[in-house]
Amino acid sequence: MREHHIQVPRTGRYYVAGEPGPGTREIWFVCHGYGQLARLFIRHFEPLTGGDRIAVAPEALSRFYLEDPQGGHANARVGATWMTREDRLADIADYVAYLDAVAEAVQAALPRTGMRVVVLGFSQGAATACRWVTQGQVRPEELVLWGERLPHDLDVAAAAETLRRLRVTFVVGSEDRQVSGDAVAEHQAALAAHGIAHRLVTFTGGHRLDATTLVSLTPSTSS
Repeated sequence: MREHHIQVPRTGRYYVAGEPGPGTREIWFVCHGYGQLARLFIRHFEPLTGGDRIAVAPEALSRFYLEDPQGGHANARVGATWMTREDRLADIADYVAYLDAVAEAVQAALPRTGMRVVVLGFSQGAATACRWVTQGQVRPEELVLWGERLPHDLDVAAAAETLRRLRVTFVVGSEDRQVSGDAVAEHQAALAAHGIAHRLVTFTGGHRLDATTLVSLTPSTSS
């Protein structure tokens, strides 16, 4: 028995909050967490949009039922995942290419200069965002990893040249049981050792997005 791979055309979807146009000066690409859908995830970012800022939420390519109720899936909730452990390298390569395509499609009608780009990933989406920034074509000014550390397989030394061009922001809730401040501190030390700009932002709460903290990350209020 031999394993084979084949590339096929695939349809992905993404949601945009705000009105893209000639006046757009800032794009937030936001990657949802495990089991979430982009149309629900992007609602958290609507308060940030308007004026010259838009938010773009790509949806992971693998959807699944979140529950298996008796009587079928007619009313079962659906979520999406960026990858699993099975054939993970192929999935990573696919979603990096997919996210590059989303960014190209969104930016095609926008000004090519003077655009500030932020890439944010929440939970599982943080690893996705980090891999996209280090392996794909996107060139953001800031990478926000919310509720997660750097991917365990990231070679910081190899990615240092790319990461030095931006600022890495970790956001962690004080009651987040999936990632602790101590765990993030270990990764901060790895970044510092390679001269990569970074910061840690905390808020009171668990493994979730926080509206006040999100607003604080925008240029008008962040340091």
